[in-house]
Amino acid sequence: MNSTIYIDSTLEAIKRFNPKCLIRSPILFSIWVAAVLSSLQSIVGSQLVGASISWQLTGWLWLTLFFANIAETLAEGRGKARADSLKSGHEGLTACRVQNIADRCGEMCAASALRAGDIVLVKAGETIPADGEVIQGIASVNEAAITGESAPVIRESGTDRSGVTGGTTVMSDEVYVKITQDPGAGTLNRMIGLVEGARRQKTPNELALNTLLVGLTLIFLLVVMSLPLFLSYSHAHVPTIYLTALFITLIPTTIGGLLSAIGIAGMDRLIRLNVVAKSGRAVEAAGDIQTLLLDKTGTITYGNRIAERLISAPGVDRTLLAKAAILASLGDNTPEGKSLLKLAKTYGAVEQRQPDDEVIEFSAQTRLSGLNRALIQYRKGAVDAILAHAKLKKEDLPQILTESVEQISKQGGTPLLISQQEQILGVVHLKDVIKEGIRERFEAMRKLGIRTVMVTGDNPLTAAAIAAEAGVDDFVAEATPEKKLEYIRAEQAKGNLVAMCGDGANDAPALAQADVGMAMNEGTQAAKEAGNLIDLDSNPTKLLDVVKVGKQLLITRGSLTTFSIANDVAKYFAILPALFVTAYPQLSILNVMHLSSPESAILSAIIFNALIIIGLIPLALKGVNINHSVTGLLRRNLLVFGGGGLIVPFIGIKLIDLVIHAAGLA
Repeated sequence: MNSTIYIDSTLEAIKRFNPKCLIRSPILFSIWVAAVLSSLQSIVGSQLVGASISWQLTGWLWLTLFFANIAETLAEGRGKARADSLKSGHEGLTACRVQNIADRCGEMCAASALRAGDIVLVKAGETIPADGEVIQGIASVNEAAITGESAPVIRESGTDRSGVTGGTTVMSDEVYVKITQDPGAGTLNRMIGLVEGARRQKTPNELALNTLLVGLTLIFLLVVMSLPLFLSYSHAHVPTIYLTALFITLIPTTIGGLLSAIGIAGMDRLIRLNVVAKSGRAVEAAGDIQTLLLDKTGTITYGNRIAERLISAPGVDRTLLAKAAILASLGDNTPEGKSLLKLAKTYGAVEQRQPDDEVIEFSAQTRLSGLNRALIQYRKGAVDAILAHAKLKKEDLPQILTESVEQISKQGGTPLLISQQEQILGVVHLKDVIKEGIRERFEAMRKLGIRTVMVTGDNPLTAAAIAAEAGVDDFVAEATPEKKLEYIRAEQAKGNLVAMCGDGANDAPALAQADVGMAMNEGTQAAKEAGNLIDLDSNPTKLLDVVKVGKQLLITRGSLTTFSIANDVAKYFAILPALFVTAYPQLSILNVMHLSSPESAILSAIIFNALIIIGLIPLALKGVNINHSVTGLLRRNLLVFGGGGLIVPFIGIKLIDLVIHAAGLA
């Protein structure tokens, strides 16, 4: 972070000394009350406490409040620069509002005047004024202002890639966009609100933790208030300012000061992934996910199948098969068709399109492509499509081709047939390419107790083979929207939290049903409305990273809570014997630290209490490393944060005591 962020964060932390800002956090408000009381006591003075000790304690109480405030302002400051950049790019935008898609004139108005349901015409070079859906036309859109990716993307009406985001720029052609969000409710506004932390609502987990912290604070308040009653039996007196400082050292100030920073930093990590959350609940739920549904195409595999080998029918020369494959693929501009052309050339086959050739382009309806040359028909396509074209049955295939088709399916590939007239020349093996490192990512998810499920439209044999290669725990083959929804409900009925991603209108029911539904920004408005997360990069693999961010958020909060509570227990047994050994000499057996004096004990404790917040800010902002199994995480947290929380105060307070004694401060 640059110096400007540090300066701004410092000034903002001082502004938050206002009790109106602190009242929402009982821990920070308690520190403020203690600091105010300590200041008044220092001004009035006391015969039992020297002015030097009194003002030192007061100063460190105010510093404790400042350090707790700056933890939150630093977390917010990390996103402020990006928020300012996003705001500046959206200010002063105008739009051409039209009555319908036949209207080319319309009226110019400010983007802020647009409402959901309005239709705008956006031409090349113009900025899309607000979130919406393309209802007419196709255009190339630059989304660098939102995603950071300079390569333009295609947005087209009537497809699953019709959604557009306010602040992006149309690079070519023109489109009619139906606005879907009122001012202040769009993706850009959500993003600005998240990075600033202004709209971050406390999650149920955070509210529950706050309740726990309030309970602990009340317990320690009762403990400290009861101490004068016990001391009165020995006719001993402890200055009120000591009891005030003791109260602050005992309550969970560490986690109280870092709690908001942890939440904001978690949202910041999500924004850095270019994912916008509709609420903090979605991120928190992602941390508790037990079942993760992932589409095969584009998530587990690259989506572009590659031709791997050609298998000839008996009596068919391999070169003849390769030539027929080239001719049948001249009308196939898909990545699969291009890969087959490349493969066929490795067999020495060379064919060029001739003027009289009739090219049959590939279509999803016919599931085949081909070429007619001098009354000879060459075709390539799905097994059943080619058999139907050749007027053959599956039983008519030579045994070697039947076995090859079955073997390819079992291996997770896709078999295609090549035909010349009514003769089947051979089989093409199309292979789904698994993304590098995806198996390791699934293994990492498994260690965290997350079960991965692949969703695909492939047949069960193909799905099983790809699932085994990718390393997922389960798969849903021949998936339909109803089948996805049924699977999610079945998992939830078992008590599992489910996450999934999607982009089409047919994914909307499942996205709405899932506990964490991540919609693709390029997808339909129905999908984006149904989901509670929006991936601006439209990368389905991102769901794995979102789950990791949610898990890291929860683990970080739990780890620092464990450390803070362990700190309080340690400080209780470290300070009380030193502070009250004069009144109760029997406590000397517990005074294992042998602090220099009661004054040094309470001052050392209050200094340690303030410095430990500063020491843990980097960890709160970065997050705890979670590359361990669930059991490993629990063991490490108990050892490092539980055990460390008990040991660190003894070491820290003793070292500070030695410095105070050597400097003659107490």
